[in-house]
Amino acid sequence: MKTTLQLPYQLKGFLELGDAVIITDSHHIILEVNDTYQTITGFERNKIIGLKAGFIKSNLTDLSTYASMKTSLKQLIPWSGIFINRKKSGELWHSSITITPFQIGEELFFIGIFRALEQLEEGLYLPENKKIEVQRELLKVLAISCEIRDPGTEEHLIRVQELTEVLIKAHNKKNNLQLETNYINNVIHSSILHDIGKAGMPEGILYKPGALTSYERKIIEMHPFIGADILNKMSKEINYDFIKSMEVAENIILYHHEKWDGTGYPFNLKGEKIPLEARIVSIVDVFDALTTRRPYKDSWSKEKALSFIDENKGKHFDPSIAETFISMF
Repeated sequence: MKTTLQLPYQLKGFLELGDAVIITDSHHIILEVNDTYQTITGFERNKIIGLKAGFIKSNLTDLSTYASMKTSLKQLIPWSGIFINRKKSGELWHSSITITPFQIGEELFFIGIFRALEQLEEGLYLPENKKIEVQRELLKVLAISCEIRDPGTEEHLIRVQELTEVLIKAHNKKNNLQLETNYINNVIHSSILHDIGKAGMPEGILYKPGALTSYERKIIEMHPFIGADILNKMSKEINYDFIKSMEVAENIILYHHEKWDGTGYPFNLKGEKIPLEARIVSIVDVFDALTTRRPYKDSWSKEKALSFIDENKGKHFDPSIAETFISMF
């Protein structure tokens, strides 16, 4: 579809920008591109003017991205997103783009400004869904590697993570907490790390079938500190932001053995002084421990474990979170 529409002088200044720029008419037919666009894509201006702007699609961009773009532009609202297009050479071009509608007289135009993500100073780009996936898998590997002495623990960790996801989403919805998605994801992913400090515990104490002595109990109660130390050493060695930002994970590791009434360890924190993420994981961890058979204990029925949680809300557990948890079954 060719166009005879001329580029208004009001829009020509955009072509001087250092980023790649494409200007189209209301039907998304290309009216003009700048030199940077030609250099990055390899397509010559005189060969692409008159083509649809989407001619460089790779079919790798998520369909929801296009749907979001179309919805915004139909309402004449500027839109930003990530595209995976193809250069003339066939090479993929990952770019952040902002498209802005411009009404000049009776004519509508769209200004697209691209920035190639491969050229950002950070040197690394991952789509958000991939970033979340990588974070989850890295933390899973860390947690399981710390518990390699006991294969049964891996199943416990995964169950804790799955139950944490259900609980935090249910509690957020039930109480209209409006928790941010990033925070929810951090809690879910980090929950698998709750007991990494047990990697530093002697096996004779960790798997002792009988009651612990007061001395042995003191040693066990050191595992939150050991876990936090492991986490901090690991995060200092890895350069990715999604590993560096580990406050939620550290809170879970340090405080998931605290109790609502202040009788827990290691700091005897009470009530809401215990971080929310630790209060959530505390309930899930206890429930799974009770309902799982271990070498030193028999498993409880689900009903008996839920009854225990109900009896201990306001003592061991945050009463509000405990009620949400019980309502899940």
